[in-house]
Amino acid sequence: MQYFGEILSLGVAVSWTITALFAETASKRLGTLQLNVIRLTLSIIMVGGTLWWFTGSFLPLYTDSATLIWLALSGFVGYVLGDYCLFNSYVLIGSRFGQLFMTTAPIAAAFFGWIILGEHLSLQTLAGMLITLFGIGLSVLGRGSSHKIGLKLPLKGVLFGIGAGVGQGVGLVLSKIGMNYYEASIPEQMESVSDLVPFASTFIRAAVGAIGFILIMGYKKQFHTLNTARRDYKGMGAALGATVFGPFIGVSFSLMAVQYTEAGIASTLMALTPIFILWPSHYFFKQQITLREIIGAIISVLGVSLFFI
Repeated sequence: MQYFGEILSLGVAVSWTITALFAETASKRLGTLQLNVIRLTLSIIMVGGTLWWFTGSFLPLYTDSATLIWLALSGFVGYVLGDYCLFNSYVLIGSRFGQLFMTTAPIAAAFFGWIILGEHLSLQTLAGMLITLFGIGLSVLGRGSSHKIGLKLPLKGVLFGIGAGVGQGVGLVLSKIGMNYYEASIPEQMESVSDLVPFASTFIRAAVGAIGFILIMGYKKQFHTLNTARRDYKGMGAALGATVFGPFIGVSFSLMAVQYTEAGIASTLMALTPIFILWPSHYFFKQQITLREIIGAIISVLGVSLFFI
């Protein structure tokens, strides 16, 4: 199917919009470390159950050392570093602005995809990326009375947001390398296993991410906070929603998307989440949507269209 990777990437943007809304609520109620441990543990169970249903094994099959190394690196960069920054940005500046800074992901993915994978990006594609990013920025950035965005957002939150975007972009490239090794290690007759490479890769990445966050929690001596978190039913419900639409659906589909299109293009389309989050933010959080934001959305759509012309 033509543009299958691009369509998957747009679906990921919708999934991550839902995830962002759940994650902001859960982060503020449970804490960022607690949320990451809970959601990655739930993700491992969900993805492992999917693997068991189709392959008969809860664990990924036919993984070699190269596969494990690259996917482990991807899990560390994408989950431990990237998601730690992302959820802290949600707490400090909210999911709407947090998603704005995720627009750095396409830049990181395109740059490292060019450096590591040798992927080619045409001038038209580069123009589409720049226009899309400009539209996203225009739609979600606002100015205070001083007309300086820096006075409106805490610097720490901004740095967390940028770190989240870079972590996602680099993690996506590393995961593509890992999946290439994974597919090469699977016997030709094992089509059922080959079809589930994105889910198996998500399992490995989530396992590494969970271990990383557990180690951080142990270092900070915060294990006791998990007991408090599990009694917060609203927070746990939000964590479950963030898990289903995040590590389970969103991340698995994002890994599938990069199999069918270049990492920079996939990451750019996934970065449309700040546009998709405008209406839910207005509906659920009663935030006003301005003409500037609507114009930004239109510009972003025009930028995306350059990928298909």
